[in-house]
Amino acid sequence: MKDIAYIDQIVKQHRTNLHKIAELSHEEFKTAKYIRDYLDKLGIEYETPLETATVGIINGKNSKKTIAFRSDIDALPTDDGPQHLCGHDGHMSILLGFLEYINDNKDCLNDNIVFVFQPAEEDTGGAERLMKAGVFKKYNVDEVYGLHIHPDFPEGYIGCKAGYLMAQNGEIDVDIIGKGGHGAIPQNTVDGIMIGASFVSAVQSIVSRNLNPMEGAVITFGKMTAGSVRNIIAENVRLEGTMRCFNPDIYDTMKKRLLELAKGFEVAYNCKVNVHIEDGFYAVNNDENLYNEFVEAVGKEKFVKTEPLMISEDFSYYQREVPGLFFMQGARNEEKGYVNGLHSLKFDFNEDIMLDAIKTYVKMLKFKGSVE
Repeated sequence: MKDIAYIDQIVKQHRTNLHKIAELSHEEFKTAKYIRDYLDKLGIEYETPLETATVGIINGKNSKKTIAFRSDIDALPTDDGPQHLCGHDGHMSILLGFLEYINDNKDCLNDNIVFVFQPAEEDTGGAERLMKAGVFKKYNVDEVYGLHIHPDFPEGYIGCKAGYLMAQNGEIDVDIIGKGGHGAIPQNTVDGIMIGASFVSAVQSIVSRNLNPMEGAVITFGKMTAGSVRNIIAENVRLEGTMRCFNPDIYDTMKKRLLELAKGFEVAYNCKVNVHIEDGFYAVNNDENLYNEFVEAVGKEKFVKTEPLMISEDFSYYQREVPGLFFMQGARNEEKGYVNGLHSLKFDFNEDIMLDAIKTYVKMLKFKGSVE
């Protein structure tokens, strides 16, 4: 295969271009056009199973398996408009550079390479929609890989683990309906704020008393809306929160107990408590065999011991179809100031890590015998 160094500046230019056209979930029209125009330039065929999704295959000459690689493409909303503050511009650039390198070395490619540029990772989960569209079945995908640029891991290293890497999540909305009235006459009211505060406190017993302490789980309410005047007891209270865990049975228990607590509060406080839980993404669960193979291919000296992370990722939908591996591409560099977290307005990374990621993919393919 050719010396990979020539891809470096191409990938960095992709990142510059894509960073400028950041778009929200389901609105990635300019981004999709950029990707498709470049694939046209390379002569790589693709299809558009969703309006802003781009999927295709590069066929190997002696294929025994089909390996998929995925990049998310959407950006985050800010007061100044959409911005790439979660590294997706880097993810796209990595995958485009990887595809160009593979395409330039097609004579060395044995197995098939499927690529997925996926919309709406930050929102409703474009991965689920692609799986419902039958993309992996159509291309007979055997395994799938993805990555995330991450500032919690040092530059030049990879964070990964077998089994559960990232959490399953759900969004919780609780509406408490009491009875308002003057603060000087509380006996004639049903105090929504008091009930809401008690509910938030009681919910913490789910994790501390209803779940196995060896299982990771968290329930957090980050927003409470109630009242309008200091001396009037609030009638209606809105709580908004999130729940996260790894084990799907634990997730079901958390949901069940939330609903049971709500019923108990209705009886105890003579109020109405409506709970709505919007299920989010499944937990990212790395295949053990792929992980062991990956470590051996890349080298243990490049790995950082990774604990399970409570953040979520819709890459999990791919892993429910085929064995998959997701890893973190380290981006932390304190000397250069690349220390700000994902979704921070100051998030950035050293663009050299994009070529490192492509090299990692190529090492893995060589180890598998997918490229010569």
